[in-house]
Amino acid sequence: MLEEALSAADRVALQLSEDAGRYAQLGRHLRATPFHNAVTVARGSSDHACGYLAYLIMARLGRLVTSLPMSLLTLYKAPLRCEGLLALAVSQSGQSPDVVEPMRYFRAGGATTVALANDIASPLAAAAEWALPLRAGSERSVAATKSFIASLVAGARLVAEWQQDAALQAGLAALPDALRRAARADWSAAIEVLAPARNIMVVGRGIGFPVALEAALKFKETSALQAEAFSGAEIKHGPMALIEDGYPLLIFATRGPAQAGLVTLADEMRGRGARVLLAAPPDVAGRDLDLPPAAHPDLDPIVAIQAFYVMAAHLSRARGMDPDQPRHLSKVTRTS
Repeated sequence: MLEEALSAADRVALQLSEDAGRYAQLGRHLRATPFHNAVTVARGSSDHACGYLAYLIMARLGRLVTSLPMSLLTLYKAPLRCEGLLALAVSQSGQSPDVVEPMRYFRAGGATTVALANDIASPLAAAAEWALPLRAGSERSVAATKSFIASLVAGARLVAEWQQDAALQAGLAALPDALRRAARADWSAAIEVLAPARNIMVVGRGIGFPVALEAALKFKETSALQAEAFSGAEIKHGPMALIEDGYPLLIFATRGPAQAGLVTLADEMRGRGARVLLAAPPDVAGRDLDLPPAAHPDLDPIVAIQAFYVMAAHLSRARGMDPDQPRHLSKVTRTS
C-alpha cells in the first residue's frame, strides 16, 4: 500500500502525458450534446471519486448529477429513461456486474456513456462508448490508493476539457509535483492520536467531502478503526451526541467556500473536548496537519488524499496490522 501510494505522482504524470487527443475529442462531444442531467455508476473508493467528479460538474457546468443505486437496474429492473443522459462510470477493475450492466443499459437506451477504468480491456470499458484509461498500473494492494488518485485526476481532466478551462488544465499539469510534496508531509501527529483509538469521525464539506468518505473507508479497511464520514454541515445534528473528551476528529479543510466553516468547526469541537486533527494549508493558523496546496483550489482534495494515504499505511503498522492484508477483503469484488 505504501509503495503504491508513493508512486501516485509518477502514475499521474504518465496519465497526463497520454490520451490528450481522446480527452479533447470527448470534451467536444460533451459541449455539443444537450445533456439534461448526469448519473454516476461506481462502488467503494470509485464511488467517492465519482462524488468529486459530480461536485466539479455541478459547480462548474450546472448539470445535476445523481449517484445511481445500481440495484434499480440489476435487481428491480426499473425502466429508467436515458434520453439526454450522461452516464459516467469509474472502476479500478471494471469487472463487477453491477457496474457493467447499468452502462450497457444506458448505452443501449441512447445515453452518452463514459468509463474511467484502470483496466482498459475490462468488461466495463467495452460496455461504454467512451473508455479512458486511468494508467495507474497494476495495483497489488487491496486498499486502492494510486488508482483512486488517478480516478480523481481523470475526472478533473474530463471536466477541464469539457469546460475548456485553461486554469484547471494548468493546475493539472502541475499536480505531480504537488503530490510529491504531499507524500512528504509530516502527519505523525495523527498516528500518535489514532494508534490507540477505537473510533473516529472524518469531516469535510463541499468538494472536499468525498475525500472524507474515502479516508473513513481506508481507516476501516487498513486499521480496523470504526470511522464515519460526515459533512461539516451535518455533524452538529445527530453525530454531535457522540462527542466526548478525547474523541478524535479528522477535519479536511481544503481551500474554497467551505474552508472557513470547517476551521470554525474545529475550534468549536476542541471546546467540546474532542481531539481534533485539522488538516489544512500552511496559511491556516491552528492546523494540526499540513495540506500542501495544489496549483488550483479545486485540485486540493487530490493532494489531501495523497498525504492521508501515506499516514494511513504507517498507522496500520502502528496498530499492529498489515495494510496489505486487510481482514475479509479481496482486490476485486463482484456484486450484482
